[in-house]
Amino acid sequence: MAAESLLPLDAVLLSHDHHFDNLDHAGRRLLSSAARVLTTAEGAARVGSESGLVPWQSSSLETRGGAPLRITATPARHGPEHADRGPVIGFVLEREGEAIYLSGDTVWYEGVAQVAARYRVRTAVLFMGAARVKAAGDWPLTFTAEGAVTAARAFAGATIVPLHFEGWAHFSESRAQIEAAFAAAGLAGRLRWPPPGVPIEI
Repeated sequence: MAAESLLPLDAVLLSHDHHFDNLDHAGRRLLSSAARVLTTAEGAARVGSESGLVPWQSSSLETRGGAPLRITATPARHGPEHADRGPVIGFVLEREGEAIYLSGDTVWYEGVAQVAARYRVRTAVLFMGAARVKAAGDWPLTFTAEGAVTAARAFAGATIVPLHFEGWAHFSESRAQIEAAFAAAGLAGRLRWPPPGVPIEI
């Protein structure tokens, strides 16, 4: 589908701007069409945003229904502690007592555990694929399937929406591996696979 078919954009939640698989040239051009772009404090100036956030900092958006949508930046670590590819953030979206978590490019670590401890998340959108690049060695830069299982247990009862596991050569784990890990953990029923280009309700 053409990127322009997504317009109008009320807001873009941008985990980070400095890696091409997360924000390519077409995506960067699209940012100017968004009413707001929320991203890292470091990346805000590079993408022309006035909404740079650090972990646990919040902002609000007015929704068409009138109820404000509270968006809080969450901790994220883009790789191992000794070779972090950051800075990156995730997001929690809250409205009327319900929360949705968007992990951004992160691995499972104590920062994600803090999100699970602070919020009652009903849907967790996890960036999986166990992305690996030569510069970081064999360390994954995003959730492995096993890390996602750990996150699913931490976000007890939440629907898990996998993203970021196909379409780029640096993904080392596929949908089949994610499905196998969740099945082995008895959590397969909590996965919700979003078909490309098709809206889903979460």
